[in-house]
Amino acid sequence: MNTLGNICWLLFGGLIIAVIYFLCGFVMCITIIGIPFGAQLFKLGTYVLNPFGHELVNGPGEPGCLSTVMNLIWILCGWWEVAILHLICGVLFCITIIGIPFGKQHFKMALASIFPFGKEIR
Repeated sequence: MNTLGNICWLLFGGLIIAVIYFLCGFVMCITIIGIPFGAQLFKLGTYVLNPFGHELVNGPGEPGCLSTVMNLIWILCGWWEVAILHLICGVLFCITIIGIPFGKQHFKMALASIFPFGKEIR
């Protein structure tokens, strides 16, 4: 069932979202300062490729001081807008019964995209 959900997810826009995350990650990795942020975008892009059957959970010993500070910088740099877009897409998908599973995935991604540091994919 997870495989079918992931295939439908990719066909209904998940692939485009993943490509955008990966492209932004490559752009962020151009500078040394942007590498930690690019790594988080790669993690989110990987999560977006197959969200059904996976989840982002706190890593061992997280949230720590460094991840909290990095999440704060992440939010202040404007990545909260991505979380709002995921929330809007989640609400739009939840309008129909068939779209509810996709809406739930967008809600999970909204939380993951606002606080990506200290998370790992399981």
